[in-house]
Amino acid sequence: MKVSSTSDHQLNGNFDAVYVTYYPRMVRFARDYVLLEEDAENIVQDIFVMLWEKRDVLDIKVSLVPYLFTLVKNRCLDFLRHKTAEEAFAKEYEAKQMALEQLNYAFSSDEDIEEILNAALNSLPERCREIFIKSRVEGKKYREIAGELNISVNTVETQMSVALRKLQISLKDYLPLLLFLLDVK
Repeated sequence: MKVSSTSDHQLNGNFDAVYVTYYPRMVRFARDYVLLEEDAENIVQDIFVMLWEKRDVLDIKVSLVPYLFTLVKNRCLDFLRHKTAEEAFAKEYEAKQMALEQLNYAFSSDEDIEEILNAALNSLPERCREIFIKSRVEGKKYREIAGELNISVNTVETQMSVALRKLQISLKDYLPLLLFLLDVK
């Protein structure tokens, strides 16, 4: 490993001295961001392993200290991004678990299913609901609906898109079970 500038501890064959000198400082730095000592230690250890493995080909063109702390900063950022994604998935799974637990109570009869569907339909704007019912309940084609309501086919398509999006949102916790119970394919 070559260090191209002068620094307090160059890595010119003195890896142990660099490790002993900078490891504790880098762990303290990482811990300020990743919070847990164990995570900070793992990040810094991974950096030193990478430096050791690439020691023969690595050519550091800046001062050693900023280089090391830049590596730690970038690994901390990667770690935090990963944690954020994990937490988002955990929240989504928790919400799905709660929804499944609620389903135990939500569907004790056909009337319950009908009530949930009617509530979702009634939450739609009037014109949107009317177009949705004509299409999906009465089985009419968009052109027929447009002729009956004296509107364009494009307006019918737009209103159906709005209805489907709003229903998907309002029924998101019930949709998989509703599809199963209603045997929709």
